[in-house]
Amino acid sequence: MARFLARLVAANDRWAKPFGDFNHRWVAALFRPIRPIKDFLNGTWLGHPVHPAATDIPIGAFVVAVVLDLIGPPGSAFWPVVVGLLAALASAVTGLADYSDTDGVARTRATTHATIMVVGSTLILISLVSRIVAVDHVADGLAVALLLAGTIMLTAGASIGGDVVFVLGNMVSRHAFRGAGTKWIKLDTGDVADLATLPEATPTKVRAGINDLVIVRIGDAIHAMHAVCAHAGGPMAEGTVTPDGCLECPWHGSRFRLSDGALRRGPAVYDQPAYEVRPADGGGYEVRRAAP
Repeated sequence: MARFLARLVAANDRWAKPFGDFNHRWVAALFRPIRPIKDFLNGTWLGHPVHPAATDIPIGAFVVAVVLDLIGPPGSAFWPVVVGLLAALASAVTGLADYSDTDGVARTRATTHATIMVVGSTLILISLVSRIVAVDHVADGLAVALLLAGTIMLTAGASIGGDVVFVLGNMVSRHAFRGAGTKWIKLDTGDVADLATLPEATPTKVRAGINDLVIVRIGDAIHAMHAVCAHAGGPMAEGTVTPDGCLECPWHGSRFRLSDGALRRGPAVYDQPAYEVRPADGGGYEVRRAAP
């Protein structure tokens, strides 16, 4: 069953990819001038993506409405439908904010997800209009059927949205399983013998064990953080140092404070792992993961 469903979803990639590329252009242009609002919708302030949490409300409201339509008093499903549609609108706005920074296969599948959600919500909206014009908001057979069909579509769309996160890793922390270290590890700086000679405010890629790090010299201070952006895996060593003491990812513009990796601007919603650097006995340098 799982393989059949995966093939069924993948069969939509033919239309979803070009449609997604088209939509991404206008969505990105829409959010670009309002970055603080976009950060709020992403969940930068919360430390967690807002969209997945927001989606629980409309699905729950519509399920309640379906149950009331089937076994509840006449007209009792009206307000759950209203609440569900308003919550669906809020969920769609937060989803668009995430979508503006989604690339590759994740964008294609997110396009399929969003299209199904829009169609399902439209069916439920038509059902609501039918209830509004009815006496005491009592739904007829068509309104009940439209709500049921729309809710089934939203459930299917939500499943695809779950795959965008759990299968494709969109909006998840790229460092979820990297705990704070207590052991100092030798830093491989390549041809650089003295970090004090590094160009000022210039990211440099180095290696510590299995991890790639980026180091930046600001005055006499040497700052280090993981070289993979927490948001979408962007190459932080190719980023730029901002005037406020942050390192900006070159892919989507997330900013992390050099001193401790703290998130300062989205679309990332997680801090970047930072590392302590010290001279090693016998020459060279060593690092360890700083505590959050």
